[in-house]
Amino acid sequence: MKNRVLILGASGGFGGNCAKAFANAGWEVRKFKRGQQDMSEAAKGVDVIVNGLNPPNYKGWVTELPKIARQVSAAAKASGASIIQPGNVYNFGDQPGEWDEHTPHSATTKKGKARIEMERILRDASEKDDVQVIILRAGDFINTKSGSGSSFFEFLSKPLAKGKFTYPGRADAAHAWAFLPDLARAAVGLAEMRAQLGGFEDVPFQGHNFTGEELRKALSAHTGREIRLAGFPWMTMKLLSPFWGLAREMQEMRYLWNVPHSVSGARLKQLLPDFKVTKVEEMLRQAV
Repeated sequence: MKNRVLILGASGGFGGNCAKAFANAGWEVRKFKRGQQDMSEAAKGVDVIVNGLNPPNYKGWVTELPKIARQVSAAAKASGASIIQPGNVYNFGDQPGEWDEHTPHSATTKKGKARIEMERILRDASEKDDVQVIILRAGDFINTKSGSGSSFFEFLSKPLAKGKFTYPGRADAAHAWAFLPDLARAAVGLAEMRAQLGGFEDVPFQGHNFTGEELRKALSAHTGREIRLAGFPWMTMKLLSPFWGLAREMQEMRYLWNVPHSVSGARLKQLLPDFKVTKVEEMLRQAV
């Protein structure tokens, strides 16, 4: 009998890539129809729930993320399914360094605190309701050109045809990236060994780590032309903040582009020793 997975947010970047990866691994894939299905009903008979749901905009994070976590927890409790939840690095605040499963969660931003609250709800479900939760934590997403949904990388790389790559922060500060097809493959690997994992797992995903200058050089090598870094219009964002919510929300996360950081790969290497990320040149070929 095939393993069954319910993908929440299958039209998004993470959910869409997970739908492909689980199908390629031989799983029966069900896609949740948001607004049309009851989540607990849709989860009946599945082994794993992949939560790729996000609020439609940043403004809804504070109120909507906890609601989503409670819905997913209830569906998993009712069905007996394990949850795979993509985590991000907002939880860690502005402390520089290599972040792993032991790094304190010290977020000061609204969105970081909302992620911490979401994970607290999931942890409570694990401890009180015996729901297995696997957090797969990664940096900023890089999607493929053909992938569903968008990523900030896609926005930044739009000026490449003009020989520019928009970069939002310090060119010498390391920044963590995750290629979504790789992250989805890691999700499959963890799902397939879930019986060997604990009730609550926090698994960092190393992915790729670049400074702005390193990324510029990689893009120059990939395109065969000299790419220069162009600054992000932060001043424009500041001026628009009183009138445009997205501009305010983006400014809140600006610090991530100036704080040198990376994500540890030690825990994932321990669990999936044969796992390898896509090489940089192939990743860029698929992404840009």
